Amino acid sequence: MPVPVDFIKELPKCEHHMHLEGSLEPDLLFPLARRNNITLPDTFPKTIPQLNAKYKQFKDLQDFLDYYYIGTNVLINEIDFFELAMAYFKKINKQNVIHAELFFDPQSHTSRGIPLETVIKGFKKACTKAERDFKITSSLTMCLLRHTHPDECLQLIKDSKKYLTDGTINGLGLDSAEKPFPPDMFVECFSLAKSYNKHLNLTAHAGEEGPASYVSDSLDLLQVTRIDHGINSVQDTELLERLAKEKVLLTVCPLSNVKLNVIKKVDELPLDILLSYGNPFSLNSDDPAYFGGYIEDNYLAVHKAFPNWGYFTWGQIVKNGINTSWISKTKKEELCDKVEAIVAKWVNKISDAYAASHA
Repeated sequence: MPVPVDFIKELPKCEHHMHLEGSLEPDLLFPLARRNNITLPDTFPKTIPQLNAKYKQFKDLQDFLDYYYIGTNVLINEIDFFELAMAYFKKINKQNVIHAELFFDPQSHTSRGIPLETVIKGFKKACTKAERDFKITSSLTMCLLRHTHPDECLQLIKDSKKYLTDGTINGLGLDSAEKPFPPDMFVECFSLAKSYNKHLNLTAHAGEEGPASYVSDSLDLLQVTRIDHGINSVQDTELLERLAKEKVLLTVCPLSNVKLNVIKKVDELPLDILLSYGNPFSLNSDDPAYFGGYIEDNYLAVHKAFPNWGYFTWGQIVKNGINTSWISKTKKEELCDKVEAIVAKWVNKISDAYAASHA
């Protein structure tokens, strides 16, 4: 019997894989386009319902990316980036998210002449307000678009030196289509960023459409300590053992994987295999405006697909996500204690109900 839905909703959640540009809902996209006098392509849907319908039928990753990058064109001013991030925070505030490590793609904006400072200031102000208003802590991870030339990515690193050095940018990532852009193309970029701040957190999209070797190469060549997606790691048992030993978090995105036809159904995700090897993974929304759900929707989809997971399994999954988050040891302990208290409460509730029924 599955654990109750209310238990899943009550669990404190950390999000590790969410692209801020990917939270641009149609009901914000069209008003921003009008406000900023942006003319969308003739082939682009004309209404909110039409665009929502398109978001339900992407053929593959590239089909999604084509719409994703068109959408980013409506983001021009600092207030636009602020409003985008605040819309996301308002949604997750109702879903028991207590910490979010957020991706953003500067090259989607700087390539259009938008100053890097404009992007970062807008997002940072939203992060500050969300912590004040909602008690949600957060950090920013700058991602390199792997389909752009590595020299352009290297220039972005140089342009971002101030923000990398002072910690405004807490992490560096690598996203966009994996093929045909292997990790070894970006070694110099990651090395330079790390030279600016030895405490900089490093991650990379790997093992979603790419093979398990992309995961290994990201670990060995880019020196990342986290892998985004990573589900193709199950192709290599030695890699699984390594990921477990080194406690490398895989930031799995269930609904995204279905929408992009990586898998057909959520129950095809190799999550039981990851559990059996002791691989920590978290559940995330990726690009929630495009993939039909925010973090709670992903939790509930997995809850439905894996009905045999009990309270303690869910508790361990959530604690693994907390313990591999880029937060202080004290914060980790505080949040893990909260998870254990919630698990204990629900287990005791079931025990009391069972005892009462057999009295």
